Amino acid sequence: MNEFNNRIDLQREVIKIVNSRGYSYQITGLSQGAINRWLMDNKLDSESDLTKLLISISKKLFFLANKSQEQITNSYKKLSADVSNLVENLRKLILE
Repeated sequence: MNEFNNRIDLQREVIKIVNSRGYSYQITGLSQGAINRWLMDNKLDSESDLTKLLISISKKLFFLANKSQEQITNSYKKLSADVSNLVENLRKLILE
């Protein structure tokens, strides 16, 4: 259950970071559809560093969610740490 809560907390943190930038339309989730809608609504570049970072975070969190039923392995822990690093990169990118 702790891994689930950690993923949810990371998703909330990512959304909060992105929305702190003050875009006209806020991002509401990290699904591919939510990201695409947010990009379209704000007329943002789908090839920007921000977009690539969001999609990478989204994919890794989705992968972790699908692996959460399995025993926690070293690869799961590494991927979880990678996501945390990507979130830090996102924070730095947004604050620039």
